[in-house]
Amino acid sequence: EGDAAAGVRAALERGALAAVQLLGRTDGFLGDPRVRIPLPENLERVATLLKAIGQGKRVDELVTAMNRAAEAAVPEARTLFVSTVKQMSVEDALSVVRGGPSAATGLLQGALGTRLVETMLPSIGDGLRLFDSGVVTEALRLVSGIDFAGLRADVSRKASDSVYRAIGREEAAIRANPAATGDPLIAAVFGLAR
Repeated sequence: EGDAAAGVRAALERGALAAVQLLGRTDGFLGDPRVRIPLPENLERVATLLKAIGQGKRVDELVTAMNRAAEAAVPEARTLFVSTVKQMSVEDALSVVRGGPSAATGLLQGALGTRLVETMLPSIGDGLRLFDSGVVTEALRLVSGIDFAGLRADVSRKASDSVYRAIGREEAAIRANPAATGDPLIAAVFGLAR
């Protein structure tokens, strides 16, 4: 049981840190269509209107800023992930080993609750601060009712969801071929679970 817990902790930490490294770099979000953060759905009509009056470049800049803000915020989750994984109990680890293909990701997501979104909010706010005034944000406020805080929260939630999906992909890769991790404990624990 101790080895199972250590192996699951190692695998989960590996997956979480790989997700942070993948998404927390330039073009981690913007350059990957699977995770690229679009304007919130209720802003699409406003974006079309703004493009029609020659403000398309500003709309594109806003989308770029949203994704760059997410890229800058993701590394702040590193410490949160590591400390959460270290607190995992033996029972949690056994449920991951016996669980389905995304049991570890689900456990991490459940343990963190809203803390991942809350951890990224300040950095995302800093990345979007330039858009807290001006033609584009005024149009967003007037036509859609969304404000800067709403946009910041939307980007944070979408970034958080993308991080968990990336962790899930890492978990699936580890479960499919635990020996490829190069970690004998991970290989033993997840090899036995197959």
